Amino acid sequence: MQSVCQRAGTCSSCLKRQLNGFLGLIKWQRRLVPACVRTIYSETGKWEKSYGLETRKRIEKWWLPRIKDQFCKISETDKSRPKFYVLSMFPYPSGKLHMGHVRVYTISDAVARFQKMRGMQVINPMGWDAFGLPAENAAVEHGLHPARWTQSNIQHMREQFDALGLSFTWEREITTCLPEYYKWTQYLFLKLFEAGIVYQKEALVNWDPVDQTVLANEQVDDNGCSWRSGAKVEQKYLKQWFIKTTAYAKAMLDALCDLPEWYGIKEMQANWIGDCVGCSLDFLLKVNGKVTEEKLAAYTYTPEAIYGASHLCILPTHRLLHGNSNLKEVFQREFIPGKDSLTSVTAVNLLTNQEIPVVISAKNNFENLVDTKIGIPSTSAEDAAVAKNLGISFTEVIETLPNGLEKVINSGEITGMTRQEALKAITQQAKNKGIGGDLTSDKLKDWLISRQRYWGTPIPIIHCQTCGPVPVPYEDLPVVLPHVTTFTGKGASPLESAPEWVNCSCPRCKAAAQREIDTMDTFVDSSWYYLRYTDPHNRDRPFNNDLADYWMPVDLYIGGKEHAVMHLFYARFFNHFCHDLKMTKHKEPFHKLLVQGLIKNQTFRLTTTGQCLKREEVDLTGTEPVHIKTGEKLQVAWEKMSKSKHNGIDPEELVKEYGIDTLRLYILFAAPPEQDILWDAKTDAMPGVQRWQARLWTLATRLIEARTSGTVPNPELLNKKEKAEARKIWEQKNLVISEVTEYFTKDHLFNAAISRLMSLSNVLHQASRPLILHSTEFEDALTTLCIMVAPMAPHITSEMWKGLAHMQNKLCTHHRWDVDVLHQSWPKVDPEYLQPSDVVEMSVLINNKACGKVFVPQQAARNFEEVHELVLQSELGVKHLQGRTIKKAFLSPRTALINFLVQE
Repeated sequence: MQSVCQRAGTCSSCLKRQLNGFLGLIKWQRRLVPACVRTIYSETGKWEKSYGLETRKRIEKWWLPRIKDQFCKISETDKSRPKFYVLSMFPYPSGKLHMGHVRVYTISDAVARFQKMRGMQVINPMGWDAFGLPAENAAVEHGLHPARWTQSNIQHMREQFDALGLSFTWEREITTCLPEYYKWTQYLFLKLFEAGIVYQKEALVNWDPVDQTVLANEQVDDNGCSWRSGAKVEQKYLKQWFIKTTAYAKAMLDALCDLPEWYGIKEMQANWIGDCVGCSLDFLLKVNGKVTEEKLAAYTYTPEAIYGASHLCILPTHRLLHGNSNLKEVFQREFIPGKDSLTSVTAVNLLTNQEIPVVISAKNNFENLVDTKIGIPSTSAEDAAVAKNLGISFTEVIETLPNGLEKVINSGEITGMTRQEALKAITQQAKNKGIGGDLTSDKLKDWLISRQRYWGTPIPIIHCQTCGPVPVPYEDLPVVLPHVTTFTGKGASPLESAPEWVNCSCPRCKAAAQREIDTMDTFVDSSWYYLRYTDPHNRDRPFNNDLADYWMPVDLYIGGKEHAVMHLFYARFFNHFCHDLKMTKHKEPFHKLLVQGLIKNQTFRLTTTGQCLKREEVDLTGTEPVHIKTGEKLQVAWEKMSKSKHNGIDPEELVKEYGIDTLRLYILFAAPPEQDILWDAKTDAMPGVQRWQARLWTLATRLIEARTSGTVPNPELLNKKEKAEARKIWEQKNLVISEVTEYFTKDHLFNAAISRLMSLSNVLHQASRPLILHSTEFEDALTTLCIMVAPMAPHITSEMWKGLAHMQNKLCTHHRWDVDVLHQSWPKVDPEYLQPSDVVEMSVLINNKACGKVFVPQQAARNFEEVHELVLQSELGVKHLQGRTIKKAFLSPRTALINFLVQE
């Protein structure tokens, strides 16, 4: 096609006037460029023949803002349409994207674009897991307020996301450190509190004795010392807030079987939860016959035998011996190391009202994470031995009948029940009274959510000397973080330095009280964010039920394997809880889970010190890498990219060097999503996808040149051989559509999808010139190829489509040529391709041994007599069966097989 610049001349005013005459031919929507500048078709209407560096840069500069704007403009939710909710785990705003981010968000972007082309109503939301320790550390080290540091990082990372052309639904953006989000985190905390699922008890923390402050686990080095003061870290008991996740253990374990395969993650979840065969029951402690304020939950594997409990057993490391309990002195005084120690403390079972003694075990550990258990001699030989040793009486409560059936005896109202019936009755009674009874395992602990930090969601509790812990009224939410200006990293929580915030009145009795100064674990913020995305601007509640019911569950959740246990468990817990509150109809939040592997690069460590070296400090010319400075041999390993290990690669630099589409295709092509990518070992993939883009461009160039050559295309001009070649292209196109669609929807094997698209492009490259000019099949296959590549490489395909759309003498009329490639419908397999073939390839066996195949008509393939006769008359039949005695023959139409039994 002759360029408009050539037709209209270089005078800008003439150009503008004459353009009006060309609008029927080309719809110009962008600014025009002078004819002296050679640039891309979208700018000038002139097709650039080669896809070089400059062309690539111009294409991406032109299409990047347009593609982003097109995808992000989402209309009001139409609940009558099918939906697809793709979600990648939102990042912590550290300030800089790394290659792991690029991988996960490239995958979600490609899936979102694919599903939108399939006609789905798609959301691919993005937000920020914005609370956390690094912001507080920055405040201590650099004097930056955490809010300012976080906001600056978010702004920078948004710009980086935009530079990668990612199609996030930014209108649904959430930031967990903003009051409009954490108001609803606090709301859900209060709902948990009301349900009795939030409680306080003493728990161990890392204590820095020099700085007099609590340390997070990551602030303690490998030698057990504080990262800042260098002091040996101590373990100290503080009162902490817990969420009773064990209350949902059995429900969450059972729900796993209803989920699709999660690449081994379901097994990890099941292992984390454990076998939910027992439960905890609450006891009230007494000393010298007097009731104390101490309540204790104890685990039993056999709740149905609770009436046979003889004692309560605690470990020597239990908090009652080391924390701030009023019973500490009693327990320490009566504990004899190495022996089971019977104490004067008794425990009243709040379910049965039985009173039994407390024993400090001679053991240092019970099974898994249990530190308090109920001794029941009827079901445990070990418990029976302890009771007999210490002279504790007990009652047998299990009777075995002659037929082997076990029944419960001497157990009040459950006497006479089978063990299974008694188990259900006891656990239900305990749950009804709020004193335990939830089936859980001996390895799952409740979730400790207290953090002695500033930069986190404030816990909405007020402590009153008269009323105890009182929830903040819903109408007073959010409890907003005060603006603290000084951060030292020493002493108590920075919130204590804001007395005007801490000191308040009790909502219940109006007396002087104090706010809770602990903040929530950031895992709480990220445990319900997927629900907020469904209705992110709601000011009246966390989310609208109808919207959540429409969008949930997340159809595809994408993230790293390191989050496949704890985060996934907490997110599932919150969704189960919201389901019980009738806030959402779906119990499980995620349907399919895609856990992507790491991107690794080589590290070079000094053998003597373990220090990682930079690449420029390493001599790679010899057989083994050595330190340039000392000549020392180095330890070489593949490790996750990290700034501290000097093996990271800056995505921005890669985009500058290779371009967005090349980086995206490389990420998707280098390995299946769940596998790690070894960066240096895959350098062949980068030039490979670069060459492939050039080949795609060449195919478009050939078709455009053929159709602008002056010869009008006419499929009737193709000879028999060329028509057969066109038929093969048609078959290959349909096969690739079928396979690529399955790769995108079933296993998300993008590397395999790209490989199949490459095979289609290879077939098209072999096409003769007459075929390119006259064949509808070639044109259709190339445009179909362009559409299928678009979700993975949107910029080059958008430009290719623009060129093809304005090509003269098009033969394909089923495409929407007036809209861009990303707005095309995903191609479907032609109905004719799905129809049975006219002939069937029938396998022929003689005496159960394969001897060849014979083609028979489709309509005859199920008729024994016809197949039998056709095989006998065939070349194969004449050669192997003529003159032989056929004793019997069997036809299997389903497997297209006939077996002749002949006399040897």
